[in-house]
Amino acid sequence: MSTIMVIDDSPFIVDIFVTMLERGGYAVYSANSGPEGIDLLKTVTPDLILLDIMMEPMDGWETLVAIKQNFSTKDIPVMMLTAKQLTPQEAQEYGMYIEDYILKPVTHSELYAAIEGVINRRKQIVDDMVRAKEGGFDEALINEYGRLVKSTEITKRLLKLLSSTYDLSDPSMKFSDDINVAIKSMETNVKFQEQRLVQIREVFSGSN
Repeated sequence: MSTIMVIDDSPFIVDIFVTMLERGGYAVYSANSGPEGIDLLKTVTPDLILLDIMMEPMDGWETLVAIKQNFSTKDIPVMMLTAKQLTPQEAQEYGMYIEDYILKPVTHSELYAAIEGVINRRKQIVDDMVRAKEGGFDEALINEYGRLVKSTEITKRLLKLLSSTYDLSDPSMKFSDDINVAIKSMETNVKFQEQRLVQIREVFSGSN
């Protein structure tokens, strides 16, 4: 049974997701603020954190950074679960820290699929890295592989979300230069990352 922590400053929303997750067979912890969630993480280590963004006084992004900058919690996967539309600037600044970005409202099946997708993807990455280590490959290369797989997956997911809000191909839509530059930069970065992943996979498969 996977363990999920829900952090949201609305007790009503927390109750909804706790009920939804328990019905899905998950063990659930909950917190009604960023500081409360961070404090709870001193005693429990969930398999995944569902984190709201629009909280006060410490918002979800601040909470995310605090979790990821703490050595004991930095490896816990975090999924943003929010009603707030993602901005390109947020995607660039925080994308490296998150596993997915889910917009409320969300159905039971959508939430379960997103959670299992994150957990299974992380398990697959770990399995791949273990096999590479057993194959005698360089540890730095193995770690780079793990980072790139996660990074390309989430960046493509974030770009898909951004494209639903910011359609750069539509000439009738006028966006600021900052938005254009941010999205183009993400698109370029993910292409380079995918090319590098191909190279690393060729190295791994070359010994077989």
